[in-house]
Amino acid sequence: MEKLFDMTLLILSGAEVTLEIFFVTLILSLPLGGLAALGRISSFAPIRYLMEFYVWIMRGTPLMLQLLFVYFALPVVGVKLPDVAAALLAFTLNYAAYFAEIFRAGIQAIPRGQYEAARALGLKHWQMMRHVIFPQVLRVVLPPISNETINLVKDTSLIYILAMNDLLRVARTIVQREFDMTPFVIAGAFYLAMTAVLTWVFKKLEKRYGSYET
Repeated sequence: MEKLFDMTLLILSGAEVTLEIFFVTLILSLPLGGLAALGRISSFAPIRYLMEFYVWIMRGTPLMLQLLFVYFALPVVGVKLPDVAAALLAFTLNYAAYFAEIFRAGIQAIPRGQYEAARALGLKHWQMMRHVIFPQVLRVVLPPISNETINLVKDTSLIYILAMNDLLRVARTIVQREFDMTPFVIAGAFYLAMTAVLTWVFKKLEKRYGSYET
């Protein structure tokens, strides 16, 4: 029992890195994705094409390749980032692209009549977006954002390839040392616990904002 407790403490120390990557990526990628979504539907062609290219690159290549590029290729051109910063850059750019498509689809799903009605009421553009459009967009995008957020929890395990002592790497180190598969079970339980909490939170959010649907 003491051995199991010690294993759990060691693995939880690696969970700190996993949680840091998860929360910082989420905090940065959501607003960046929102801005990219506005760029994707912009009437200014250069911005629209630039955002389309960015989303195409990020969604069309594996996240692992993007991690390796940031970590190994950027130093070749003189850009050397700390391990955590390199991981966060790759994760944020990747997930912002996915969130951009989610937000874009949500904005375009709002009927044009909603915009016309808001203008007829004399609302300014920012008032229309804040009070009329964004609340409806939020209801539409919550389910896909929930899915991507849960994917992010699991994708944090990819930082293992950067030799960072995250949850999975610590668990694997213990397994190799102790010849015991228990650390993998503990790590799996941690990921399941995180996804369970996120699922619960998003269900509450969907229930709250879905109540405004008519």
